[in-house]
Amino acid sequence: MIYRFQNYLLFALLVFVVSCTEKKQPPFSFVQLCDTQLGFDADGYEQDVKKFKQAVKQINELNPDFVVICGDLVNTPNDSSFSDFKDIMGGFTMPCYLTPGNHDITNTPDSTSLSYYRETIGKDYFEFEHKGYSFIVTNSQLWKAKVENESEKHDRWFKETLKNQGLKKQPVVVVGHYPLYTKTPEEEEAYFNFSLEKRQELLALFQQNNVRAYLSGHTHQLTINQYDNMQLVSGETTSKNFDQRPFGFRLWLATPDTLTQGFVPLQAELAQ
Repeated sequence: MIYRFQNYLLFALLVFVVSCTEKKQPPFSFVQLCDTQLGFDADGYEQDVKKFKQAVKQINELNPDFVVICGDLVNTPNDSSFSDFKDIMGGFTMPCYLTPGNHDITNTPDSTSLSYYRETIGKDYFEFEHKGYSFIVTNSQLWKAKVENESEKHDRWFKETLKNQGLKKQPVVVVGHYPLYTKTPEEEEAYFNFSLEKRQELLALFQQNNVRAYLSGHTHQLTINQYDNMQLVSGETTSKNFDQRPFGFRLWLATPDTLTQGFVPLQAELAQ
């Protein structure tokens, strides 16, 4: 598996060089890490800590431009677990951007859980740009649950931000915790997706504003869908995978015209 990924990486980098020589736009890579969720693994809290540390080590060796973590940083949010998470995250040698998951701010957030996250971890939604791409990091829990004042505020911010980024005519990547859907765009609302109404609204907004990919976690299994020209990817975790896939993360490679991704497993001794 590792050799296949290395071959894929070499091929992708070759495509990068050709494309970027023509476009004069530097290529870049970033990592999608899902559900570190310290304290979720049935084998114990320390196993989640070790696997997260191993992921940090391997990601540093790959040296991507940055990392995004798609929510559920910890299983039970408290001073101790968040402190452990931040200590391990501090080992990255590149920027790391976080989106909150339902375990970080509860299934139905309120002013207390949101304030605690914001004071302990940082902003729960924001945007940044990198080498010709726009990245919009959302609080998808405010789409999943209607939270007075907060959900409406988040919606206004997202729509305005997405429109402004779309006007720049550069590719957009949206990051959240909940996937839009798991199997089909028409599936019924369930624990692992959004309501049909919200899903349709977001997909239409994505289409109108040059969104190339939506990155999420939450499912604890590999979920890859294609909607028109958009990739919808929920990746493997470092805590527990319900589909029995290896622990690991997704490495994304970006050029002005292409956005591709592949799986990187954790080293065998820590992937048991």
